[in-house]
Amino acid sequence: MSDPNTTYFSNPSHFILLGIPGLEAAYVWISIPFCAMYTITLLGNFTILFIVKVDLSLHEPMYYFLCMLAFTDLVLSTSTIPKMLGIFWFNSREIGFNACLVQLYFIHSFSVIESGIFVAMGFDRYVAICHPLRHSAILNNHMVAKISLAVMLRGGILALPYPFLARHWPYCRTNIIPYTQCEHMDVVRLACADIRVSSYYGLFVLICRIGLDVLFITVSYIQILRAIFHLPTKEARLKTFGTCTSHICVILTFYIPTVFSSLAARFGYNIPLHFYILISNIYLLVPPMLNPIIYGVRTKQIRDRLLQLVT
Repeated sequence: MSDPNTTYFSNPSHFILLGIPGLEAAYVWISIPFCAMYTITLLGNFTILFIVKVDLSLHEPMYYFLCMLAFTDLVLSTSTIPKMLGIFWFNSREIGFNACLVQLYFIHSFSVIESGIFVAMGFDRYVAICHPLRHSAILNNHMVAKISLAVMLRGGILALPYPFLARHWPYCRTNIIPYTQCEHMDVVRLACADIRVSSYYGLFVLICRIGLDVLFITVSYIQILRAIFHLPTKEARLKTFGTCTSHICVILTFYIPTVFSSLAARFGYNIPLHFYILISNIYLLVPPMLNPIIYGVRTKQIRDRLLQLVT
């Protein structure tokens, strides 16, 4: 007996995003924190961009990278959350095939870009603490521009095969995606072909995005801690380490949900679907919201400038 929810076709014109199956009755309540987080994301990141733009004293490498992070968070959240809210509020579940491929490209490319920005920020902290007298010489505007371009190109190039692979496979099972957004593995699983190439490439990007980037960040912080422990007083050690706490916090809020979501997508067959979807949404919702809050609270220059604007 055939499944009434299954449509057989060779070239889909659109997909159906189910949202969070099993929690349809709570969509209105779920949408409230989602909408609130998106609003905070927009306000926080635009505020960071505005403050750094108008305050010439903040035209330094760390704040340039922070602006890149704010821009990336805006793109990452805007590429997903409006569609989620459309599903929750208006039952707008249909998404065109090409629009789905564009969405998955933006999600994966800007996730890689954000990870690269954290590596660049870690390098900035390493130079500032381990080579303070040479910081301005090493991380001049020209070097910052080259690092920024490399980060953007890496993210764009690594994610580029995703939509081409997804378009290459024939689809003859169903056009129903039981999630709130289009992601690479969720889409290609609908194909009626051997998708091991897509799976292996996704694992390769995951290793590049998380494995290598976390390795570089870890090496930077090992050198930073060695330099901190050689400082003469406890006050100096705490003050120097305090300049790194914002970076450490945003790293944890980004990588922990990302690792869990990526591994669950490949190996978490016993995880309840609605729980997996909520965790996947967390890594798209929470870091873009928390990053400007963490840097706004922990960075004295931004905090003081924000207070001046408010008062």
